[in-house]
Amino acid sequence: MRITTVIAAALVILLAGCAQNAPYRTEYGLCTPTEQGRCAHSALLHESPGSGREHYLGFVEFDDQGQLWDRAQMREVVGSYQEIAGQSDVLLVVFVHGWHHNAKSGDGNIESFDRLLGALAEIEAQGGAKRKVLGLYVGWRGESIEIPWVNDLTFWDRKNTAHNVGLQGVTELLLRLEEIVNVKAGMETEVPPPLNSRMVVIGHSFGGAVVYTALQQVLADRFIDSRRGKTVSDDAKGFGDLVLLVNPAFEAMRYATLYDISQEHCRQYFGTQLPKLAVMTSKGDLATKMAFPIGRSLSTFFETHRTLENRHYCEGGKTETPLALDEGKADRTAVGHFRPYITHELHPSAVERLRDAGYDYRAFQTKWSRQSSGAVLPFVGSDLVHLGRTHPLNPYLNISVDKALMEGHNDIWRPEIVSFVRDLITISTLPVE
Repeated sequence: MRITTVIAAALVILLAGCAQNAPYRTEYGLCTPTEQGRCAHSALLHESPGSGREHYLGFVEFDDQGQLWDRAQMREVVGSYQEIAGQSDVLLVVFVHGWHHNAKSGDGNIESFDRLLGALAEIEAQGGAKRKVLGLYVGWRGESIEIPWVNDLTFWDRKNTAHNVGLQGVTELLLRLEEIVNVKAGMETEVPPPLNSRMVVIGHSFGGAVVYTALQQVLADRFIDSRRGKTVSDDAKGFGDLVLLVNPAFEAMRYATLYDISQEHCRQYFGTQLPKLAVMTSKGDLATKMAFPIGRSLSTFFETHRTLENRHYCEGGKTETPLALDEGKADRTAVGHFRPYITHELHPSAVERLRDAGYDYRAFQTKWSRQSSGAVLPFVGSDLVHLGRTHPLNPYLNISVDKALMEGHNDIWRPEIVSFVRDLITISTLPVE
């Protein structure tokens, strides 16, 4: 009887600690926050109107099976953004949160993402493009149990949910959002002006797994570009203008095909090639460095693996250096910790650098396009080091980040990291002159 009572009490506590299994953003009209708590349930916010940080922040939410909580929510947000993009150039930035987060007002990821949008808006206001900044926060049930410590046991449950979410409605949402940046071009009937609207997708932790699952096949298709009528070689295409995955929680084996096609025959890239996919992982991320392999070892126990021959590095960006890959290790190791696939390292900078109002981002973009194998590119507070294993303009970057810049799994909003992300977004989305 005593054991039964303890079990029953434990179940009651767990049920009471379950996170909300319902959408948080249930009001769909445009709302302008003017005081604390205002717009807490709104799916579309107009932040800092009339200022240099003016931007929009929308929300679309999914359930555990990857289904939209309410299709009307997506229609309202996407429809509003389509109207804005029909009249102005836009910079559309999507953020998919990870473990322990959701779309509830006050969530730290929402507040940090909102500040990043404001910083991007300031760059737009100072530059010549002056695009409107549109943010989209993709919410899902990243937290299933809210009891401290106990919720750490939900790692694998939430990993499976993340892949479910990515396999289902998120692909549709992202494709509809990508369509937005092409609205003006599609409306032009005579010699259209350069397409200045741009799109960036960011996924953190299991949000990285959501994004990658949703876009993996799309990225492969865009890179190979098998469309009818193709007659020329061109830059490798991606989804939108940049996909950025920060401390993503998925295995390196899922990345194998994209790595192979980007390295095939040590292909050379045009000087106009810009980054299309960037993975950033902290060396100190214990969740993906230690917990991840343990769990994957258990879940892949009965699977067979082999050694992949005929793979290679591109030493100096040109010379094929033989590489044999252990499928088992790749299937148990998170993509950002699998050494054979790492292309760059991000280190703290010993030199203080600033980006003032007159900073020439186009010159920085030119510096990116002219980098050589093993180059060190200076950012604010950090240096990006190319490891000489790929062509320096390979559009797929797998960056290992020093612990001094990103201490652990959730330490993704430090000024140096935000500055690096801001600069990477800017050089990847600069309008055509």
